[in-house]
Amino acid sequence: MNKTLPVLLFCAGVFAAAATPSTLAQVRVEIAGVASNQIPIAVAAFADEGVAPAQVSAVIKADLERSGVFKVIDAGTVLSESSAIDYGLWKSRGADALVVGSVRRGGDGRLEVRYKLLDTIKSSELSTMANTVQPKSTRLAAHRIADDIYEKLTGTRGAFATRIAYVTMHNSRDYRLEVADADGEGMVVAAYGKEPIISPAWSPDGTRVAYVSFEDRKPVVYVQNLVTGARKVVSNEKGSNSAPAWSPDGTRLAVTLSKDGHSQVYGVNADGSDIRRLSNSSGIDTEPQFSADGQSIYFTSDRSGGPQIYKMGANGGAATRVTFKGSYNISPRLSSDGKTLAWISQRDGGFSLYAMDLASGQELRLAEGATEPSFSPNGKYLMYATKGGGRTGLAVVSVDGRVKQRLTTQAGNIREPNWGPFMK
Repeated sequence: MNKTLPVLLFCAGVFAAAATPSTLAQVRVEIAGVASNQIPIAVAAFADEGVAPAQVSAVIKADLERSGVFKVIDAGTVLSESSAIDYGLWKSRGADALVVGSVRRGGDGRLEVRYKLLDTIKSSELSTMANTVQPKSTRLAAHRIADDIYEKLTGTRGAFATRIAYVTMHNSRDYRLEVADADGEGMVVAAYGKEPIISPAWSPDGTRVAYVSFEDRKPVVYVQNLVTGARKVVSNEKGSNSAPAWSPDGTRLAVTLSKDGHSQVYGVNADGSDIRRLSNSSGIDTEPQFSADGQSIYFTSDRSGGPQIYKMGANGGAATRVTFKGSYNISPRLSSDGKTLAWISQRDGGFSLYAMDLASGQELRLAEGATEPSFSPNGKYLMYATKGGGRTGLAVVSVDGRVKQRLTTQAGNIREPNWGPFMK
């Protein structure tokens, strides 16, 4: 039998790690590639950051380095947001920007984390931020600062303060649905059991996860509240119930059901009511994904002979084929801005991750040996499952293919990644 656990929320809806069993392995990130034109940035140690349980400046540096977009320069000194800055010195050290800040403990035990982002070229201030948080939320405060830096210097919202969900398998019989920070820290177990758990999918507000569990000896779709741990059966129809995907407004899911004989795409309310058939073919239609505007559903179908990606209206109707190169294309995923389609294609004897600009139809091969892709909420990165060293792990690649990361753990296999949304 599979079991579920509450994943407590704090502050602005981000998950605490207090319930994490100390024996469970954290995911570690290895950086394998960088962007072509990195932004040189110096990060100073924050004044008095030793009062916090995590070193704020170290978390910020790790986030920026992991993105591949920045060349991080260790300032080698302590600078607060009120320190006098010698801009010429930092320019001479090759830094286009400088990060400074401080951490102060209040009488109520909370921490005030302050920071400034400075432009050393123009000798000016680019951004400033102050957050008051509980000590356990120190890493969250640091991730938010890194997000602000990323946005101010690239024009794109950062995704360091987001979460990821994935499934781990240990000893071929223990399955866990785990939730962690985007950097692999702060892991908590949302569900576990002896039967497979697959296809986790975040709700748009980040408070729920839909997934498929085989605990009843058949695939059943559940939606679990990550605050309380409570869950609800969304689809337990005759045959297979699989591949849940949320509508952008969080009110409905698209699922794959075989209740009428062969797998087709259906829509269902998030509470399990109002199941409607959306696709209608003599083949297998599966792996539905809503477009960013909620008006369309992309899905995999073998109606043309081999599996290809198709597109239909969100309420069903005629479908049009999207992929034409290669004879085996599966697992469509859409970026949050609706401009990019990612999928897995079998070509040259192996499975690879591809991305397509939907406006031009131009394709880019991003990674080999890939399955189960998932976009970051800012659309700049893709996480996917991959095999290496006899284990299945996770990897991340930027949509231009230049930045690569690998996420590993000391025990078990990791797969089925799903990158969570921006949190409010």
